[in-house]
Amino acid sequence: MDIRTNPAFLRGMTTSRRDALKLAGMSAAALALAACGVEGKKAEAPKKDAVADFWAGKKQNGTLRFANWPLYIDKDGKDYPSLKMFEQDKGIKVSYTEAIQDNGSWFGKIQPQLAAGTDIGFDLMVMTNGNQLQRALSLGYLAPLDHSKLPNFAANAAQKVKNPAWDPNNTFTIPWTLGVTGIAYNPEFVDEVTSMNDLWNPKYKGKVGMMIDAQEIANFGMFALGIDPEKSKEADWRKAAAKLQEQRDAGLVRKYYENDYIDALVRGDIWITMAWSGDVFQQITEGKNLKFVVPQEGATIWSDNMCIPKTAQNPVDALALMDYVYQPKIATMLVEYINYITPVPATKDLVLADAAKAEGEDKEFLEQLASSPLIYPSEADLAKMRGYLMLDSKTDQLFESIFQPVTQG
Repeated sequence: MDIRTNPAFLRGMTTSRRDALKLAGMSAAALALAACGVEGKKAEAPKKDAVADFWAGKKQNGTLRFANWPLYIDKDGKDYPSLKMFEQDKGIKVSYTEAIQDNGSWFGKIQPQLAAGTDIGFDLMVMTNGNQLQRALSLGYLAPLDHSKLPNFAANAAQKVKNPAWDPNNTFTIPWTLGVTGIAYNPEFVDEVTSMNDLWNPKYKGKVGMMIDAQEIANFGMFALGIDPEKSKEADWRKAAAKLQEQRDAGLVRKYYENDYIDALVRGDIWITMAWSGDVFQQITEGKNLKFVVPQEGATIWSDNMCIPKTAQNPVDALALMDYVYQPKIATMLVEYINYITPVPATKDLVLADAAKAEGEDKEFLEQLASSPLIYPSEADLAKMRGYLMLDSKTDQLFESIFQPVTQG
């Protein structure tokens, strides 16, 4: 089968998912693998015996109900090969549903049941590190994970995805995939890009693309000033807004985009832009002459995370799948179809091994996948990446009031 015609590949890495997140009115990159800012409310660690108490007496039932996003798993026709292997290896029958269209509507749907302590109809779900996941954590809606049952995660997960401050010691969540917001440019019109301040270069006047989302541009404004977004305060936000307003007043920005920035970049309407790694990877594999960089000041990293509702009827079965996908061979199946950053670094060699056995476009694509920093960021790039500041309802309103005038004024 030609990977490049597979529906999961055609999904791009981010386009349909970012569309859905925009409908929720939130940043799709809502979050951190490293520290969250001090303003956000972090989930409290469970009591000492909470893990033992939750898992006591629970057994594998042979059934798993998995809620995920559309086109977010390997697929061959009507089958999901990685899930089929899981069923054969573990004796657990999986009911897989593309039930999540965006975090906001998903949380709104399941919150009443979770608050009432009743079954939501799923045992495992994938949520972006954002306000909704933070609420689920703070309200005690998620099951604490028994890490003694997650040996593959312990052995194979990238160090960067372990122990995030918003979920210390991965107490409730482990990543499904990750993504980056950085800078993309067309090398026909733009010299080499190394700095966030290249978005403020006057020679690109009218040819700069910026994102309309407040959290997205806020991070870039702070990066340009040398401010760590995760540790920022109100004074930092106002400085960043002023920096962004200078860019607008100078006529540098052609437009503040949602998802359509990538089409504008391909057409040449803009030459340099804020960009999501997945959009750019898709265009490169289709032969477009684009570049994506993590500027020296930093870029934003975000993750989607597997978690178990506290009311799950089959939590042991859910935990089994969470660990199963951290086997390098299974994670390789996923990254070759999803094309997001994988949390399992060992997959790179396995992708190369698959490329060596492949031919034609499949071979070319797999080689490109394994060599792409959009899928396998360097340690140097990872060290520069930061997440978004977690905002409660009060600070979120203030934050929006500071940055919205830049994009909507």
